[in-house]
Amino acid sequence: MKHARVLHNGVELDITVDDADRLLLADGTELNETEVTWLCPVKQPGTIFALGLNYADHASELAFEPPTEPLVFLKGANTLTGHKQPSYRPDDIEFQHYECELVAVIGKEGKNIAREDAMDYIAGYTVCNDFAIRDYLENYYRPNLRVKSRDSLCPIGPWLIDKDDVGDISNLKLTTRVNGELTQEGTTADMIFDVPFLVEYLSKIMTLQPGDMIATGTPKGLKDMQPGDVVVCEIEKVGALETHIVSEQQFYGDKY
Repeated sequence: MKHARVLHNGVELDITVDDADRLLLADGTELNETEVTWLCPVKQPGTIFALGLNYADHASELAFEPPTEPLVFLKGANTLTGHKQPSYRPDDIEFQHYECELVAVIGKEGKNIAREDAMDYIAGYTVCNDFAIRDYLENYYRPNLRVKSRDSLCPIGPWLIDKDDVGDISNLKLTTRVNGELTQEGTTADMIFDVPFLVEYLSKIMTLQPGDMIATGTPKGLKDMQPGDVVVCEIEKVGALETHIVSEQQFYGDKY
């Protein structure tokens, strides 16, 4: 089942999305997509773990050696936004690119989880676009605040799909299209550290909680983003996440 969260008439609602992409309330009432705002599908986001260079081809295109241990950094909830929502390009930068990533969402508390038990702790999957500002990336050990922690620069969704509905995640196709042009293509088969490994690894360090998310990295394929661009990150059997790029002024307006 596909679980989503939307804002409708000022009220946050939990809905399901059927195979015909109808948005349904628990009582079967159908919502018109044009009348909703998509939200992060995880109702209470916990720790957001993100992986640097978890695809060897992406490491190579950036002239880095593939890591021998997971390069993990944490992201704030301020970075999250929903499907078909705006993300902004900061002023005075040279290069901002997308990163299509499979996100595994933790469903129950766990510590010191063995690899063979890891998938029992996964509730389901979603898609994120973990935008990066390459201007400030000193090296891959330090994806600093200016690179990875800006408001709205980790759209996620459209929905959380149950683990059993996806099945085997070892060879899922990932693509990114910018204004309809295919600019990134890869497969989860090329992950250096797979989801069971990451659950085991992270749970040795800290207790995993429901709502924690593991963004598992991105394959090669870079393109600079500009205001007006529409970016669609799609993962086979999981979903397609659409994001609209706006300028910093458009995003914040006169708010600050």
